[in-house]
Amino acid sequence: MTTTATELLLIQKDDTWDQCNWIVPLSKSLEGLTAEQAAWVPTTGGLSIWQLVNHMYYYNHRLLSRIQGITPSGPPAENNESTFGDSGDPSNTSIWSTLMQNTTQLAGQLRDQLASLEESDLEAPYMDTNEKWAHELARWILHDVYHAGQIVLLRRQQGSWNIIF
Repeated sequence: MTTTATELLLIQKDDTWDQCNWIVPLSKSLEGLTAEQAAWVPTTGGLSIWQLVNHMYYYNHRLLSRIQGITPSGPPAENNESTFGDSGDPSNTSIWSTLMQNTTQLAGQLRDQLASLEESDLEAPYMDTNEKWAHELARWILHDVYHAGQIVLLRRQQGSWNIIF
């Protein structure tokens, strides 16, 4: 039996969202995080976990819209840096909780859309580029797992990483 490109993308998506196989999946890297931990920025500078989640949410939401064939809501970001937003409010558990719920919901929606794609969809041009949808989706999965690794590193630096799987 041959593995299709869609099946391969689904395996990668599952492994990078919630399956503990070769890497720490994004959902596991975020598990149990408080608003205070998410808003923490290393003393040497850099980004907070909250900012990384904002950034991924922005791009994942736009990607979902594009897969669905609709124009993404809201104006495009000024630049990549603006997609991270501020470091987050360590005392605002409500906003952090909402972001986590929205991120989880979006991950499910993206997986469902990915599962609905036919091989011909993956071979189609991505927007107005010479790239194929399959290539763009493969890069998107790598993008999310890259940031999941950053989140684990930040959690280790702050002492909030006790998850062993």
